[in-house]
Amino acid sequence: MNRKVVVLGSRGQLGVELVKELRGRRWDVTGLDRDSVDITDSAKVDEAVVRLDPEVVINAAAYNQVDVAEREPHAAFAVNALAVRNLALACRNADARFVHFSTDYVFDGQAGRPYTEDDPVHPLGAYAVSKLAGEYFAQAYVDDPLIVRTSGVYGAGGLRTARGNFPELMLRLASSGQPIRVVEDHVASPTYAPALAARTVDLIEKRLGGIFHIGGGTPISWFAFARLIFEVAGLNPELRATSEREYRTAAHRPKFSALSNAKMERAGLEPMPSLEHAVRDYFLQRQQWLAGGQG
Repeated sequence: MNRKVVVLGSRGQLGVELVKELRGRRWDVTGLDRDSVDITDSAKVDEAVVRLDPEVVINAAAYNQVDVAEREPHAAFAVNALAVRNLALACRNADARFVHFSTDYVFDGQAGRPYTEDDPVHPLGAYAVSKLAGEYFAQAYVDDPLIVRTSGVYGAGGLRTARGNFPELMLRLASSGQPIRVVEDHVASPTYAPALAARTVDLIEKRLGGIFHIGGGTPISWFAFARLIFEVAGLNPELRATSEREYRTAAHRPKFSALSNAKMERAGLEPMPSLEHAVRDYFLQRQQWLAGGQG
């Protein structure tokens, strides 16, 4: 192995953790963001991959504005689908392995239990369709790509990204002094970015391909997750449960999109940390980021 890896979306909250994890394992890492290469430009993507000659290309870049995607589906499709095609073609031309991240939103949430990799997909909106198309493009152009589906990613890197994450949104709302309303009838498996990065690199180093689910390991409603965040943070804002019917959004979201990690664990990977442990570690890492240490 030449141990060279390119990480697209390297400044995002997952990307920064991937770069950190890979460097800790002595990979030769090149991080690229939107200022370095426009992944929607096939010629620039191909040139970058040929020039860097990596063994592995990891795509952690994504358009993730779920509600805005209903107004601008072309923008979502350009980044989440057609750009994945560009990367997959570049990997095929350079004989590089391709790793791509997808989402729990490829499911419709009607199963009422954590989803496995073998469950049928049924996206409910423009964002979800674009992410599923990305999976198909990866599989169409690369032999045995590694596709990792995840759910509700949060990491300390979200402090410095435009989109932030759910814990930071809750902390901002708590500082307002106003009642906070969070949906109780939508369940996911929020995923801690450092743990997701570590297990993704485990899969890469085991040279595994196909679709793997790496979720937080604990199905939980967004309301209960908010309550846990405030408990760990030592805050006591007025938190009120609401429902999908009361809190309408432009995009239709799956009501139960938690992911099963059974396949990952059968492959010999360590189970994900408990949700409480992950949230406590998030706040420790958050303190270091705020102090300028970045974990």
